Amino acid sequence: MNRFVRLLMLGSAISMIPMQGAQAQGSEAGAYTVIYIEVLPAAKDKAAALLKELGTASRKSQGNLRFDLLQRLDRTNHFAIIEAWKDKGAYDANVAAAHTKQFRDSLQPLLIASYDERPHTGIATGPVPAGAGARGAAVHAVTHVDVTPPNKDNAIAALQQLADPSRKEAGNLRYEALQQVSRPNHSTLVETWRDMKSLEVHEAAAHTIKFRDMLHPWSGSLFDQRLYKALD
Repeated sequence: MNRFVRLLMLGSAISMIPMQGAQAQGSEAGAYTVIYIEVLPAAKDKAAALLKELGTASRKSQGNLRFDLLQRLDRTNHFAIIEAWKDKGAYDANVAAAHTKQFRDSLQPLLIASYDERPHTGIATGPVPAGAGARGAAVHAVTHVDVTPPNKDNAIAALQQLADPSRKEAGNLRYEALQQVSRPNHSTLVETWRDMKSLEVHEAAAHTIKFRDMLHPWSGSLFDQRLYKALD
């Protein structure tokens, strides 16, 4: 059987999986947000300090389930925030809070690109509190997955199939697949691994290779994986 026929058969099998929509399975969170921040290289330490202040205040906000602050490993003036909230109302309240406004006002002169905030819902997340110690883990991977609109449902099903075996791997502390609200054909993988070796083992796993093979003909852009460390 040639590769093309095999991929067609895999795609057909996935399209038959009952869709669960964008609701997280086994998760308490009703709203997620992924934020990308790029600042002047000379301002990275100031930005990190501002982010830590924001994290301290936001974790005390009603309805917050997680507020992860990440700094990119290879470009240390790039940051990401991964938020999980009880519902959209809790997320909206935190956005309107004084500490968030103060953070954004202070951050604005440091930016070299627009503040990139992307609301999400869960595709396959597991319990939000899972992965104790994740904030101290060595490697966090945040990956933007973009497929052409007609293949949105196939990609969601493929992500759901990928998440469960990935979450069971020995070095995994958290594995979440999220769907962007404004562009439902865009998804984000949020992974936390005990160390780089664990991530490398995952990338060579059969279920990961199968997912990447299926994703390729549906892709709208490159598989954009970025590696981070926790700020706090």
